[in-house]
Amino acid sequence: MKKQQPIEMEGVVTKSLPNAMFYVSLDNGCQVLAHISGKIRRNRIEIYAGDRVRVEITPYDLRRGRIIHRLRRSLNSPSNAAGAS
Repeated sequence: MKKQQPIEMEGVVTKSLPNAMFYVSLDNGCQVLAHISGKIRRNRIEIYAGDRVRVEITPYDLRRGRIIHRLRRSLNSPSNAAGAS
């Protein structure tokens, strides 16, 4: 039997939970519970509420996922503009 490929989607972290777990609102409106991947853990990349991330979702359970990439913040975002003053 062939293994099914994971689904990759982008979304925004809405809430941070203990043990490196996060609630992520996807671009299609769904909300998933996601943990961080080992590569992000190993490189000590910090993820906060409001960050845009890429999530890998298993086709077997569409409510859980794994954060595989934190997208770069844009220079025009309101959070960066307030800190520059």
